[in-house]
Amino acid sequence: METVLESLPPGGRVAVIRLRSLGDCVLTTPALHLLKQARPDLRLAVLVEDRFAPLFEGNPDLDALLPPNGLRGWRPELCLNLHGGTRSMVLAAISGARMRAGFAHFRYSWLLNVKIPRAQEILGINRKVHTAEHLASAMFYLGVPRVEIPRARLFATSPLPAQSAPSRALAKPYAVIHPIASDPTKTWSATGFLQIAKHLKAHLEPVFIAGAGEDLREFDGYRTIAGAPLSGIKSLISGASVFVGNDSGPAHIAAAFGIPVVVLFGSSDPEIWRPWKTPSEVITGPAGIQSIAPAAVMEALERLRVHA
Repeated sequence: METVLESLPPGGRVAVIRLRSLGDCVLTTPALHLLKQARPDLRLAVLVEDRFAPLFEGNPDLDALLPPNGLRGWRPELCLNLHGGTRSMVLAAISGARMRAGFAHFRYSWLLNVKIPRAQEILGINRKVHTAEHLASAMFYLGVPRVEIPRARLFATSPLPAQSAPSRALAKPYAVIHPIASDPTKTWSATGFLQIAKHLKAHLEPVFIAGAGEDLREFDGYRTIAGAPLSGIKSLISGASVFVGNDSGPAHIAAAFGIPVVVLFGSSDPEIWRPWKTPSEVITGPAGIQSIAPAAVMEALERLRVHA
């Protein structure tokens, strides 16, 4: 029986819908690479919100980045929805694509004419799957040959803008520390991160990062960069010797560049969100993230051979 991939014409256009969030965008890149490797002739586009578009910049697997209102103009033969929310399902429905694919468990999946089973069924396993496995399994179902799922692929194409960094030049080697998370149950204490910075600073310059509007005043004794463009943060992380932070998007950026990563987990599930295919240590606490002792993080750094 002909697969979806085999049914696409030479040079056919594929649009992948990837609305939010940062970590999901990063972990979509292994799936995109698998698709492009299997059919390098296809013209592949990702529909993504402007704020996350820098994650895909410079990626040779992609022929275009589309804003949410740019899908019909791309005229795809296949529209693959990897998000599954209401907005993304509407976009897929009006894409004009002959084939509209997405996971069968998505809400409003009746709008799709190619319904993808759950990853466990595709992969033939009976366990939780990592997000990278979940997304890559869609490609296998569509007809990509089963191969090892690669590391995420990001490309640092621009330096951190001067206005986003303090006046003193950043010297190597340095450690990037991300002490922020979207939820208090995923956020370790500022005191703990300060102890880790003190531990590291003998050999690595600690650099604390945060998004726009996030407060880094508790870390004023160290280099802090808040609100820098995502392209600059991507470049900054790519040059780090180690990344330490809560489970959040920047940890996945670091993993994509193969940086040693120490991630502190609270309410999210490490089996689904742990760093993908990079030297890493996942730290959890018996009573939530606040019960993680700084000594446990320091020991993890030692196991990764990050010596301070």
